[in-house]
Amino acid sequence: MPQPPLFRPFSLRGITAKNRILISPMCQYSAVDGVANDWHLVHLGKFAQGGAGIVMMEATAVTAQGRITHGDVGLWDDAQIKPLQRIAAFIRDNGAVPAIQLAHAGRKGSMQRPWFGNAALDESDRARGDMPWTIVAPSPIPMDEGWLAPQELTEDELDELCEQWRLATLRAADAGFEMLEVHCAHGYLLHAFLSPLTNKRSDSYGGDRAGRMRYPLRIIETVRAAWPESLPLAVRISSVDGVAGGIELADSVAFAQQAKLCGVDIIDCSSGGLVGSATAARIPRGYGFQVPFAASIRSEAEIPTIAVGLILHPDQAESIVEQGQADLVAIGREALFDPNWPLHAQLELTEDDEVFADWPKQYGWWLERREPGLRKLDGPRLPFRRS
Repeated sequence: MPQPPLFRPFSLRGITAKNRILISPMCQYSAVDGVANDWHLVHLGKFAQGGAGIVMMEATAVTAQGRITHGDVGLWDDAQIKPLQRIAAFIRDNGAVPAIQLAHAGRKGSMQRPWFGNAALDESDRARGDMPWTIVAPSPIPMDEGWLAPQELTEDELDELCEQWRLATLRAADAGFEMLEVHCAHGYLLHAFLSPLTNKRSDSYGGDRAGRMRYPLRIIETVRAAWPESLPLAVRISSVDGVAGGIELADSVAFAQQAKLCGVDIIDCSSGGLVGSATAARIPRGYGFQVPFAASIRSEAEIPTIAVGLILHPDQAESIVEQGQADLVAIGREALFDPNWPLHAQLELTEDDEVFADWPKQYGWWLERREPGLRKLDGPRLPFRRS
């Protein structure tokens, strides 16, 4: 019986994912001094056990200054490699491709953990030991009214930051990750260079679209040169800013075309985040609301894409892949709700009698013995949780 498109393998360079399901990077704000711990191992490991093809580590800061919060994972120091090696190995050993997203928060740094307010660090945070730090950006434009203005990065500082991206990339490879994503979305540093609303520079890194793309493309070239040739490189973008005067889809198509020339293999198509929370924008939201961005960029830039955003149902994800709107489907918060989403989707989309063959063997043999009794009670198969 042919595999449903969502469960067909997908290859990029030297890696092959067993299906088209990628677990989005989701910050946990639970690291100490940038060091990942058991929370991150369990958080990411359960998605590999749950059947995903690719599991991506959260936004991992290339410098301490580039964190969103004090709880962000980092790769600015060699001491941060070993805990990530354990995580990457566990993901790989459980059948998924271990991936990592590298990032710099820019003007959206020095923030409270979300459960403490999700605003700029203030006096109440000092009492917890969370001291504010200086934030940086392409131009000294605060994120919103009442927020601190960032310091404008000098060209010398941009040169040094480029080197930090290179070193973090080498550490990511040493940690055993097999796919790397450069974060150019959601209002963080590289997105701020791309948007005319946040980049008012008068040097070669500002001005017209080509100037605004120059520094992000420089980072991408640097990362690609440091990242093993046999391993794929992704870039996450905000396809549109969703704010008047900001990035439009045509700008993102042009950026994707240039990124492809720099050695990028796939574009992760999100949106918004320039003002407010990571995905806040004046963009109508509905199931799969960002899928058209992935479809347009895939077609017009002629590069593989990842669709993300309110993809909840197996038949919805299946349709995205089957219709050629995207090559991979990213599941985020829905995976938090149901870490076994890929395995449950497989039950929903296939009619294989050996329904638990792809489950971890430690679970599958239990569930196989439960199935006959359930069939007597409920028919051939329990429905998918969200159907």
